[in-house]
This record gives sequence, C-alpha cells and structure tokens, in this order.
Amino acid sequence: MSLNALTAKLNNSIEQHREEYLSISKDIFQHPETGNNEYYASGRLIALLRQHQFQVTSDVAGHETAFYAVKESAKPGPTIAYLAEYDALIDIGHACGHNIIGVTSVAAAIALAEVIDETGGRVVVLGTPAEEGGLRGKGGPNGNVKARFVGHGFLDEVDVALMVHPAGKTRLSGPSLANNHLYFHFYGKPSHAGSAPHKGVNALDALVLLYNGISVLRQQLPDGVRVHGIITNGGQAPNVIPEYASAHYYIRADTREEVVALEPRFRAIAEGVALATGTRVEIEHQVGPRDFRINHTLNGLLLEEFSAAGEIVDQSVKQGKGSTDAGDISHAVPTAHPYIKIGPDDLIGHTVAFREAADSEQGYQALITGAQVLARSGLRLLTDGELLQKTKDEFAGTHTATQAA
Repeated sequence: MSLNALTAKLNNSIEQHREEYLSISKDIFQHPETGNNEYYASGRLIALLRQHQFQVTSDVAGHETAFYAVKESAKPGPTIAYLAEYDALIDIGHACGHNIIGVTSVAAAIALAEVIDETGGRVVVLGTPAEEGGLRGKGGPNGNVKARFVGHGFLDEVDVALMVHPAGKTRLSGPSLANNHLYFHFYGKPSHAGSAPHKGVNALDALVLLYNGISVLRQQLPDGVRVHGIITNGGQAPNVIPEYASAHYYIRADTREEVVALEPRFRAIAEGVALATGTRVEIEHQVGPRDFRINHTLNGLLLEEFSAAGEIVDQSVKQGKGSTDAGDISHAVPTAHPYIKIGPDDLIGHTVAFREAADSEQGYQALITGAQVLARSGLRLLTDGELLQKTKDEFAGTHTATQAA
C-alpha cells in the first residue's frame, strides 16, 4: 500500500470516529479531575483504547490513574509513543485543555495502529496524569509522572514521542523552563494574641519575612529565572499567635542545573528568618519538570504536516516560557510538543477564557486536526527510515553534548 493510501486510511479512521472522540473530550471536560484523581478521565481513555484492541495496563509508574497501552504489529519496526494528559486545574477545571490533549493522542494512536500491519512497528500510548501537579505524598524524588515513566523503563524501547497542546497560536515545539518546588514549614508557639502575645512565637511573622526576603532576592536573580509562591497556611484565627505557617514556591530556570544552584539562596533566607524570629523551619524539596530539549528534525516534520492540514504556524519567537514534564520525556527520547490554535491569538493558559476555548467548536476541531497531524507524523516516522535516523542522530548528538557539559 502506498504512503498516500496509508495516509488516507489514517484520515478516514479519525473522521469515522470523530463524533465519538468529541463526545469523550466533552465528557472529560464536564468531569474535571485534579492530578492523581483522574479516575473518570483515565477510565474513558482506557476503555476507548481497549475497544480498539490495545493492550492496556493501568496503575503503572506508581500512579493509579496512569496507564500504558500498546498495539503490536507482526512486522519489526520503530515504536511511536503518544503522550496523553487528562488532568484539570484546581477550581478552574480544564483551563489548559487537557480534555483535548488526551483524546487527541489516543485518536492519533488508534489511527496509526490501523496501518502498522502494513508498515511494521508498534504504537504506544502513555497515560500520564498530574501534569499540572498534585504529586506530594506520592513518594520518590521526582515531582512529575512523566519522569517516573522514564524511571520505570516505559521509554526504553520508544523511538519517538509525540503530543500536541492547545494554545492561542499553532506553534512548533519550543523551549520550556525546568521547575523545582520548595515547601517551607515554620513552627512557633501558640498564645493568646490579645492577653499574652509575648508568650508566643509567631510562625506567620517568619513566613512573611521569608516572602519579603524572596521578593527582594528577585532583583539579584539572573535573567530568565522565575520564582513565585503562595502562603498555604497562615494561621487559624486572628486572636491566636500562629504556631504553624507554610508556603509553596516554584523555582524556574532554563536548566535543572541552574535551578539546583539557586536553591541554597532560598534556604538561607528561610534559615535566617527562623533564627531572627525564634521559630523552627523545615524545608521540603521536590524535583519538578526538566527543560524541554527541542528536536529540530521533528519540528520540520510537524511544520510540514501542520501546513498540509491548513494550519498557519507562527514561527516567531514566543514571549514567555512555562514548564512541562514532557521535558523529562525529551531528555529520554526525541520528543515533539507542538501547539495548536483553539482560540484568539492572545489566549492565555490557566484562565477562564482558555477553559471556554477548550470546550468550543474551534477547540474540538483542533482535536481532530491535531490527531491527523500526529498520526501522519507517526506514519512518516514508521515508513521513512532516513527521517527517523536523522531524528535519532540529532537527539544523540544534542544529548551527548549536553551530558558532556
């Protein structure tokens, strides 16, 4: 069967199941679940994959809502993996469009699996929960699920990993920031705030000094570093000297090494204010996502496929960078994490406007287009040995250079 015939088969598969895919995406949107609580969403995606003869293992990599799905062909060949995300944000629901991401990846995988008896190879779906966070208390040094998929060996036999993220503009994979977390816990001594304040030790005072100290430190930080946090506990009642107060901070930079190098400065502030206020401080460290390693060969492939699908790809330099645990995958195998337009150009993630776009006609059309682009990209990687080798060679060269540095 020719490449054109195989491509047509992919497109037909996605169109044939269009209404089912959109229905599942809308259903997941209407049942938002935060990180590690996505029982409903993961259940819908697992059922869909099993319906299409994928072998699915749930509760993997130490997470009940994570899954690994695979469909094999009888012929040897590469393994293409699709990354599925499906968690929502606290309070604001699917304001990052993960109801679209998960179904897009699954739809692409199902379509590609329908041609692997011709092409050879395997199709894999990694069901990765908690991209937005929610991992505290889960144990282990890594604060993201995708890193644990890497650590548990699920990427060992994967040649390329693909996904697409909703956005205000269609873009190729770009840089993202490494991101570690620090949790600060201050302990003081309670007392009556009116009649005996002098007998208490105010943990909130220490936390306020920490907050202000970190704010002052920002002027001395290198360009591109982002530090932001919230007070997670500031006491229970105004007439009681707070005996406990806590905060959660993100430290972001271009590489994990930069983040790690910065952490002692934040710890020093916490220890200093504890000494000044007579409190005791405990500091928890959690490793977050790594920076994203761009593969320009994959970007070239995605540019061709987006353009063929009628998408206008914005190739200007993107202002502002976030973090994604797909970065951990990109350090393990060649990875594409492009973006597809679901709303106005100025659409910003983690907002009500983005949530509305994730449940819009344009958003659901992007799901179908994204699935077609991912499936066709996977097909070309399965059938074009030179393209696949170039992708892997670029990754190996970049990875070796980075490791040496």
